[in-house]
Amino acid sequence: MTIQLPGTGGVLRAYEPRSEPLAVTAGTPFTSRTVFSAAHVVADPFADTSPDSPAAVDWDATLAFRRHLWSHGLGVAEAMDTAQRGMGLDWAGAAELIRRSAAEAKTVGGRIACGVGTDQITGGTLADVQAAYEEQLALVEESGAQAILMASRALAAVAKGPEDYLEVYGHLLRQASEPVVLHWLGPMFDPALEGYWGSSDLDAATDTFLDVIAAHPDKVDGIKVSVLEAQREIDIRRRLPQGVRCYTGDDFNYPELIAGDDQGFSHALLGIFDPLGPLAAEAVRVLDTGNTAGFRELLDPTVELSRHLFQTPTRFYKTGVVFLAWLAGHQSHYTMVGGLQSARSLPHFARAYQLADGLGLFPDPKLAEERMKNLLALYGVTQ
Repeated sequence: MTIQLPGTGGVLRAYEPRSEPLAVTAGTPFTSRTVFSAAHVVADPFADTSPDSPAAVDWDATLAFRRHLWSHGLGVAEAMDTAQRGMGLDWAGAAELIRRSAAEAKTVGGRIACGVGTDQITGGTLADVQAAYEEQLALVEESGAQAILMASRALAAVAKGPEDYLEVYGHLLRQASEPVVLHWLGPMFDPALEGYWGSSDLDAATDTFLDVIAAHPDKVDGIKVSVLEAQREIDIRRRLPQGVRCYTGDDFNYPELIAGDDQGFSHALLGIFDPLGPLAAEAVRVLDTGNTAGFRELLDPTVELSRHLFQTPTRFYKTGVVFLAWLAGHQSHYTMVGGLQSARSLPHFARAYQLADGLGLFPDPKLAEERMKNLLALYGVTQ
């Protein structure tokens, strides 16, 4: 049986789906790497909302997906960019997500870290930014989760130079009760973060970023670098103080960065591990045995899918992540908060389906095929 998929120029081409998924099994906790998957939220498809309305979340399905990730040994990075933070999910929704997910993590024994930002404000002074960060940090710490200090649009807008970043982050790190993860999200993920750390020159920005860490190494568990430049991440990794981890956020080059070299390696905090969860977990367990070649053999073929989902404009990668979750049966519908399901084209979806199916990511390939055909029919493609 084949399915007709649209490609470039509107030409339909026959594709024969897999009949069986990739065989993966749950196993022991990871020993060589700490791995987080940034997780998406599931919208409530029956809510009468508009793209500008507060997010209506299907909490049961959202938490079920987190249990899926935990069952494979992955940590959950909660209320991050992948959860449409600032692209459909406002602070009120993120706060509720943090509370619910942190409570669920305690119930099942899952690892969780949650995003701390400033999205309850849209402007103001440096003091306002600091206060907004403090409010969110307090909520995350009260929930019992580890804090991830995310890049702030408000700080990017109000900061006059590197010294303002040093002041704000220094204050927050002194205040944090436990070591945090610092998150550098590049402008390809969010254009409002252009010039973060006080400069559009990435070398200068890197120096400021590292100055923040060097001043408070005991309060920094690790850093997440999402600038999609493998060599820059490696250079930063080699300059970190002893004991501070690097969590790769590079959805283009993650296999080589996690595998590492003779001078070190990266842990992981990745949006692509939302759809890749079971396969990624299997690969890391192979790496735990010292079999780097086997790890690369499993994970390298996934890069084509990841680069497809994260293609420019990169910030819309969440559309593909949720699309694949629907095809995989993790949710009953394909709608997103803020109506973001409209952010990619039909040929983009078709290619994502083909690549994911080729990797064996769908637990029920027949279900994925049927759902893909339903989507194609909505666009007027008959089989």
